[in-house]
Amino acid sequence: MKKNFSGSLGEHSLEINFQSKNAENLAEKFFIQEHRHTIKNDIYVEILDGFGTSFTDYHVDIQKRSSKITFQRADYLIESTPDYTSATIHVHDELALKHALMNLYSSYIVYHNWGLLIHSSCAIQNGRAHIFAGHSGAGKSTAARLSEPRDLLSDEATIVKITEDDITVFDSPFRSELQSTGYQHPRTLAGIQLLHQAEKNRLEKMRKPDALLSLMDKVFYWSHDPAETQRIMGLLRTLVEKVPVYELYFRKDPTFWELIS
Repeated sequence: MKKNFSGSLGEHSLEINFQSKNAENLAEKFFIQEHRHTIKNDIYVEILDGFGTSFTDYHVDIQKRSSKITFQRADYLIESTPDYTSATIHVHDELALKHALMNLYSSYIVYHNWGLLIHSSCAIQNGRAHIFAGHSGAGKSTAARLSEPRDLLSDEATIVKITEDDITVFDSPFRSELQSTGYQHPRTLAGIQLLHQAEKNRLEKMRKPDALLSLMDKVFYWSHDPAETQRIMGLLRTLVEKVPVYELYFRKDPTFWELIS
């Protein structure tokens, strides 16, 4: 069996091919099929299942050659062209596919200087996006749950387009705990909150150099190329110049939204 359909991610179009019904079922959790035969696809992906073992840890072995780059973890293998426009993904299960797609897409948007995939949740307030980022366990999913009934753009991995004119957040299919309630249109990013759980709500604006340093380890990226690391730094500099970054100390209730404009 071989089947393909077109889907979208951020503002990029993908052609996705499957070699089995199981691989198709896995991928359909992340993409809505779009019948668009006249639009050139940005990314071509072939998905094959039956690879490796269940998740063991986050270590990814990276090998780069002139014609191919590979990312291998216990539960997935990505074989991609150096510009990330064409890749074969071998996966063990749904978690492996999600992480492999995040790896590939993050690499693609960094390589093409389009934007970043940021480890965070993101909610919409008054038509604008607000990101909640932090280390593991800081409360990204908690902040997302407490943001209801506001619409969410992400609860784990936020897709951020970065230009000199605007910073835009796109609806992300890479969800952790909270499922999408329906496609949300891209929104301008109003602010970034770095989370700290506390007994009392408090919001403190960060200096741009401190914000840049704090965001560096929040980017989903598998470092292997100094030139691409420099692209990430350039994108982050533009981001903190255009968007205010705050430290948000918050209680586990929705009252922290009173501090966010």
